[in-house]
Amino acid sequence: MVTEQMGYLRIGDVDLYSEVVGEGDPVLLLHGGFCSLESMRAQSDALVPDHRVFAFERPGHGRSADIDGEYDYARGVADTLAYLDAVGLESAHVVGYSDGAIIGLLLALDHPERVRSLTAISANLDPSAFTDSAAPVLDALGDLGEEQKPDVERMHYERLSPDGPEHADVVLAKLFRLWRSEPHIDPAELARIAAPVLVMSGDRDTIPPGHSLLIAASIPGAQLCIVPGTTHGLLAERPELVGTLIRAFVKQAADQRRERRSSQTK
Repeated sequence: MVTEQMGYLRIGDVDLYSEVVGEGDPVLLLHGGFCSLESMRAQSDALVPDHRVFAFERPGHGRSADIDGEYDYARGVADTLAYLDAVGLESAHVVGYSDGAIIGLLLALDHPERVRSLTAISANLDPSAFTDSAAPVLDALGDLGEEQKPDVERMHYERLSPDGPEHADVVLAKLFRLWRSEPHIDPAELARIAAPVLVMSGDRDTIPPGHSLLIAASIPGAQLCIVPGTTHGLLAERPELVGTLIRAFVKQAADQRRERRSSQTK
């Protein structure tokens, strides 16, 4: 039986939109910057048959109102921990995309007891992952005309945001400042991650494949998947393939976790 819950939860000092659907081992979805939960619908649908899928929209994204001041990943981690507490989850399999993947890596590093497994899609460890790539992505985005900005996500923003369509440029400006200044994760620190990890990105991603390889090689036992023929928009470009890969990885991690717990009780 699939049950569904939608609505707002008080997380810290703000009300954040949340959705919960499905039954089974818990999975937490963490969306990307200037994205809403709509960007991960296909991945949620792939997981729902076997899992209870939890997801929320961070401040300034989707149906959640913006906050005063700048964004930072520390707040993203704090909001995620508060959300897990609010929905009564001690731990979950975490699937994060872009900014959500960075938050997932920080969770696995600093709060390992909350992360059963991590799928990190198109994550970067520092801003140089963008500036060292073939195209100066952030500068190009900053120079785009109104009609050229991320059309699908802007459409979702204009339809969903309680702040109104005109606030999109405020959110984007804050995100560009975040992406130029954070994160700063030492690859050597990733060796502390004990959870099973799948690192994924597109072969034409704004995160170069070599950077994804660095992340995976720095995490003991991590798996690496470079999705062919895709960019940073791989979730929408190859939704069925990406969903199948995530579902298989989470199932493998969940089965291994059950086997470990079973052997510990014998």
